Amino acid sequence: MTDKLDLVLERTIDAPIDLVWRAYTDPQHLKRWFAPRPYEISEIELDLQPGGIFRIRMIGPDGFDTGHGTPGCVLEVVEREKLVWTSALGPGYRPSEAGEGCESFPMTAVITFADAGNGQTAYKAVALHKDAADRETHEKMGFHDGWGTTAGQLEELARSLGVNA
Repeated sequence: MTDKLDLVLERTIDAPIDLVWRAYTDPQHLKRWFAPRPYEISEIELDLQPGGIFRIRMIGPDGFDTGHGTPGCVLEVVEREKLVWTSALGPGYRPSEAGEGCESFPMTAVITFADAGNGQTAYKAVALHKDAADRETHEKMGFHDGWGTTAGQLEELARSLGVNA
């Protein structure tokens, strides 16, 4: 990973790793936090196995709509430790077409989870880009604010799962 091509978000989430993992990998939970409010995920497909689909449709009150969303590909799943997916490939590792807006450049997300002790989770999200221009585009689109907001929403949901257990 390199500062010139990648964007990184790190947080300590005040929820146990099991709940954070469940919030990130259960489609019904993911749908509740993955878009920065007031945007929302209206559709989701997630097959947590290498070659599986990772597709979301995000909509917003301002008319924003990713359409049906370009399907991405799950690359790696290590239970409670790591999830890697990419928009550069579709399900079954098929090359995908670039979309518009958020989907206008290929990106690979490497999400890691580690037990931080005291019922907390070390969460790290790295967005890998093919070149500096794509990194800059993603950063200007609001990577830090958007992904930071959703990390807070992830924490909120994961904590609620513990209360409702």
